[in-house]
Amino acid sequence: MGNQPFNSSSVPDWSDLPQPQDDGGAAHLEGMTLPSVALTATDGTQVDLSSLKGRSVVYAYPMTGRPDRDLPEGWDMIPGARGCTPQSCAFRDHFAELRELGVAQLFGLSTQSAAYQSEAAERLHLPFALLSDADLALATALKLPVMEVEGDTLLRRLTMVVDDGVIVKVFYPVFPPSENATIVIDWLRQT
Repeated sequence: MGNQPFNSSSVPDWSDLPQPQDDGGAAHLEGMTLPSVALTATDGTQVDLSSLKGRSVVYAYPMTGRPDRDLPEGWDMIPGARGCTPQSCAFRDHFAELRELGVAQLFGLSTQSAAYQSEAAERLHLPFALLSDADLALATALKLPVMEVEGDTLLRRLTMVVDDGVIVKVFYPVFPPSENATIVIDWLRQT
């Protein structure tokens, strides 16, 4: 894919998929200070989101698929599950614009291991790191909305704007995922 825009022919027909509903699972997040939790990044570093200076955008997603593995049974029928690759590619394609709008750090976040995430980061040519919360330390501390799929605890899709360790805006639910980056950009322009 390089730095070319995400191929829209690869984006699912969102009208064919069940839309997630706002269950209030993220209503408590705005105004919270992030806890000090070290997360392993795909670039090999440890990232503590609470200690980052300036504005950060962190988009949480359930899981990225891999070309060599099947998605869980019934994945497309789980509201909000489908769309991790289009979401990541949209943030990739708008990375420069987000930086111009004052975003100092951009991260994707899931409960997958950093080793698993590295395949997606490389394949999708992401100019930012993906963070692993495999032990659910951040998810538990923030009481992030989660779902259980085939015995795995996965994050529900949401996006947080964080200023100096404080969550100032949460987008939840996120649907369609391919439009998440532009919705965040629209909000940033208005603030």
